[in-house]
Amino acid sequence: MVDSPVRVLHVTKSLTLGGTEKVMQLFVANLDPTQFEVAVFSPRDGERGQQIRALGIPTYINPDLLTVLDRFRPHIVHVHRAGWPEPELLIPMKRARTPIVVETNVFGRHDPSPSAAIIDRTLFVSRFCLDRYAATTGIPTNTSRYSFLYNPVDTDFFTTVARKDRDFSTPTAGRISRADPGKWSHLALEFLPMVVRDIPDFTYHIIGAIPEARAFVADHGLSNHVVFHDPVQTDVQISNFLDTVSLLAHANDTGESFGLVIAEAMACGLPVITHPCEGLKDNAQLELVEHMKTGLVARNAEEYANAVIFLLAHPETARRMGVAGQEKATRLYRAQTVTRQLETIYQDLLLRKGLLS
Repeated sequence: MVDSPVRVLHVTKSLTLGGTEKVMQLFVANLDPTQFEVAVFSPRDGERGQQIRALGIPTYINPDLLTVLDRFRPHIVHVHRAGWPEPELLIPMKRARTPIVVETNVFGRHDPSPSAAIIDRTLFVSRFCLDRYAATTGIPTNTSRYSFLYNPVDTDFFTTVARKDRDFSTPTAGRISRADPGKWSHLALEFLPMVVRDIPDFTYHIIGAIPEARAFVADHGLSNHVVFHDPVQTDVQISNFLDTVSLLAHANDTGESFGLVIAEAMACGLPVITHPCEGLKDNAQLELVEHMKTGLVARNAEEYANAVIFLLAHPETARRMGVAGQEKATRLYRAQTVTRQLETIYQDLLLRKGLLS
């Protein structure tokens, strides 16, 4: 039997400002401290580590996971990873005889390596990722070994602070991503000249511009219509940015295994425009954005431009979509609700392993 509270170690490869790290932070911040003693391990510190320590949660910044496992002696290790083989994370857990290993499989990848046998539960971040995993591997996912658990979002914060007097006819759109070409799509730029042609005072606010984006804006004479913003680190900064726009313009050729920025914009009451991805690429953005309900789905640059123009010309429709998105985000992605679901998963595993009475 385990001692009370149950010791849980969350493991990530870094504590920088990525979405994977943010999800982990929301989980450890919301786990019930009367039931769980939580700590975080990462070989690399960063801004996220500072925020976690400010919550009073210990972080172990150490290249040697085995040393930390021997010191903290967790009952549960919850590793947040891409899903492909990472023996440097899993082998130390086997050597330490960690009772329970849970993974959040961020990108829905398959790990056929022997070290993956230690994993007791795989959590995908969307139903799309779970279904694609079953379809591409042939591994049955209708068992307790695999399930999906949506990423947590601080919807309480976003719904509270988001502006209530938003004018959805204001000719603005916003985009948030990392300054990484892998997070971009040609749609994120090619719609712009068509919108400006119809709406001469349109302004596009961008966080995470890549050099190609800056070059496109300069080459097409669009500098008066685009504002490039510095990266943001906190939910306050994200909310302040989203308060300045009438819709979120999402476009990413690799797609989304969940879509944290989309969910945060929905929590702020914004309609979202996105697009499908081809083949087996990530498509969970279509799980969040329901066409004509919480936003619009466009298949090419012309459709994307028409979607922007439509929402700005129909502000009450945009508002209704924003409200529907906000309700959906609160119902499905609220951090406290999702964390209670995670706690249930932990407790079920403890019971199945005979570690709880």
